[in-house]
Amino acid sequence: MKANPVGWFEIYVQDAAKARAFYEKVLGTQLAALPGTDIEMWAFPMAQGASGAAGALVKMDGFPSGGNSTLVYFACDDCATEEARVVANGGRVEKPKFSIGEYGFITLAIDTEGNMFGLHSMK
Repeated sequence: MKANPVGWFEIYVQDAAKARAFYEKVLGTQLAALPGTDIEMWAFPMAQGASGAAGALVKMDGFPSGGNSTLVYFACDDCATEEARVVANGGRVEKPKFSIGEYGFITLAIDTEGNMFGLHSMK
């Protein structure tokens, strides 16, 4: 395998507007609609050819949010910054920022739809 193993991610939601507002406020970014399908999708900012995986929030009948076993980590300069925005925007911090040794720091949080996600930084 020559590239990073994750090429795309999806976070399933029931209330797309609420989930979109949560991630935009916590991550300090804007999501964009992905038109052309019968599925409601909101893409996180992405750059063709850049490192890391692209992905989207997805609202699709028959695919509920929460309770899954996949964890998406968002890259941050200092994950404490985004962690501080989680509760204020309707989410919950499951495990506050902690060290993972030489690999940096992570926070584990729950979004407004019950999905756990991670925040990762080197400081």
